[in-house]
Amino acid sequence: MIRVGRANGRFGMADHGESAARAINLGERRATSPAFDALFQEGMALVERTAAYLDGPGRSAYRALTRTGASLYATHSMRLTTRLMQLASWLLLQRAVNEGDLTPGEALREKAKVDLGRPERLPDDEARLLPDELADLIDDARELQQRILMLESALTGTARPAPNPVVRQLGMLRAAFEGH
Repeated sequence: MIRVGRANGRFGMADHGESAARAINLGERRATSPAFDALFQEGMALVERTAAYLDGPGRSAYRALTRTGASLYATHSMRLTTRLMQLASWLLLQRAVNEGDLTPGEALREKAKVDLGRPERLPDDEARLLPDELADLIDDARELQQRILMLESALTGTARPAPNPVVRQLGMLRAAFEGH
């Protein structure tokens, strides 16, 4: 008989006579899989695409913007490059672990210096004032950030389930009916 259990984001299986399940960290498996290699390549390509845009066509696009648009461009391009530097740092640290250049403990200490932040969507009213290519790069960076945050939480066992919108709606309905 095999027992399957889950605790702290780890799954384990045990034979009938075993007292404790052997844990399998799915985050570690994913971080060393070909999927991580693809994520790494995608992240580095996004860094290169962003640099090429900001150093090339982005300069011309910036000069054509209104004063408000130029201010937003400067703000968002700075946020974008900062976000990408943090994401690239995380990816490089994880790759160093995968290749045996760093121990997981060493990487954990270094990752503590990396601020992955929270993915934030570019407000529509601001996106309309920016060049489409910059807005697309910002969206791509946010999506990459979300994927890295999911992987990091799986690696560290800090994954939190997404809030259930149905539970929230039921709570609002209950509050509305109880108030009348």
